[in-house]
Amino acid sequence: MAVSGAPAAVRRRDDRTTTAVDIMIPVFNEERALPGCVEVLHGFLREQFPFDWSIVVVDNASTDATLATAHDLAGRYDRVRVHHLDRKGRGLALKEAWGASEAAVVVYMDVDLSTGLDGLLPLVAPLVNGHSDLAIGSRHAPGARTVRGPRRELVSRGYNALIRLTHGARFSDAQCGFKAARLEVVRPLLERAGDDAWFFDTELLLLAEHNGLRVHEVPVDWVEDVDSRVDVLATALDDVKGLVRVAKAKANGTARVPGLPQRPAPRAIHPDAVLSRSEGGLSWQVLSFAVIGVVSTLANLALYGVFRTWWPVLTANLLALVITTLVNTEANRRFTFTARNTARGRTHLQGLVVFGLYYAFTSAALLVLHAATPDPPRLLELAVLLGSSAVGTAGRFFLLRSWVFRRDDRKDSA
Repeated sequence: MAVSGAPAAVRRRDDRTTTAVDIMIPVFNEERALPGCVEVLHGFLREQFPFDWSIVVVDNASTDATLATAHDLAGRYDRVRVHHLDRKGRGLALKEAWGASEAAVVVYMDVDLSTGLDGLLPLVAPLVNGHSDLAIGSRHAPGARTVRGPRRELVSRGYNALIRLTHGARFSDAQCGFKAARLEVVRPLLERAGDDAWFFDTELLLLAEHNGLRVHEVPVDWVEDVDSRVDVLATALDDVKGLVRVAKAKANGTARVPGLPQRPAPRAIHPDAVLSRSEGGLSWQVLSFAVIGVVSTLANLALYGVFRTWWPVLTANLLALVITTLVNTEANRRFTFTARNTARGRTHLQGLVVFGLYYAFTSAALLVLHAATPDPPRLLELAVLLGSSAVGTAGRFFLLRSWVFRRDDRKDSA
C-alpha cells in the first residue's frame, strides 16, 4: 500500500481559511474510464467548487494499466494523488483511503460519473457547516431523476425496500456511488464496518443511523453506465447476508460505536418560545392506539379471511397476526408512545412476548368455539375472533404502555 501526499483538514488559500475536502475515486481495471473522469472532475472542481479540494484515485489491485494511468494523471493535474491497494474491494478501498485522509470532509464517487456533479456542493455543504454527519446521493428521493434499465431499477428499489423493512432505515438509497462524511465522525465507523466489498455502503449507513448520526440525502441526476463490473445477483446475495449480520450486531450490542461526537438535544432558540410536549398524554395515547388498533384489526380480519381458505384455523390466525403485529408495533412506537429513541431490538423482542400472549388468547377463544360448535358458521367464527381481538387489544395497550414503552425507558434512551 502506498500513499502520495497528505492534505490538512483546514488549509489556507488566497489569504483565507477553507475546509479541506478529499474526493476519492475507487477504481479496478478502469484504464479506459479514468482519464475522462479526472479531466471532467478536475475542471468542475477548479471552476465551481468553493472549498479546498484534492482528488484521490484509489487503485484497487488493478491488473491492467490503471495504476500507471493514475500516476500519469497525478503528474499532469495539480491536486490529484494516488492511493494504491494490493487487495480488491470497494469497501476496503474506502476504509483505507478515508482512514488515511487528513481532510475535514471525505467524499467518494464512481469513476463513471453516473451522478451529476451539480449534486456535489449540496452533498458537502451540510457537512462543512456541521448540520449533518454523513451525506448521500439518492436516486429515489423526491426530485431525483434517473436514466437506467428496468432490471437495475427493480433490483435497486427492491433492495432499498428490504433495508427499510428489516432495519427500519430512513434513507432511501443505500448504494448510490455518491457519498460524503465528516472525517471525525466516519473514522470510528470505519473501524466497526466489517464488509470490504459492495455491502460497505449499506453497513456504514445502518451503523450511522443506529448510533444516532444524522444522514443527509441529496436528490441527484443519475445516468446508468452499462459498462459495469458488478455481478448484480452475487452482490444481492452478499447484501442479504450483510443485512442479517448487521441485525445480529444490533441485537448483541456490538453495533454501538463508542466515542462518536454527540449532538445536543434540540432546544428553542427564541427566549420566549412556548414549547409543546414531545410526548402525548394518556388521552392521545388511547386515541392513537385505538386508531392503529382499528386499522390493524380490520387488516387482521381481512388477512384471516383470505388465509382461512387455504390453511386451518390456527395457522391462518398466526400468519395474519404476525403480519399485522409487526406493522402495529412499529406504528405505536412512532406515533402512540413517541419512543423512536428506544432500542429497536429490545422493543421488538418485548413486542414478540406481547404478541405471544395476544395470539394465545385469541387462539384459545377460537378453540373454545370449535369445541362447543364443531362446525361453526364462518360469520360466527369471525365474530368470536373480533371479540377476542378487542379484549386482547386492551391488554396489549396496558403492556405496551407499562412495560414495552415505559416512560423512564424513553428518558434513559433519549
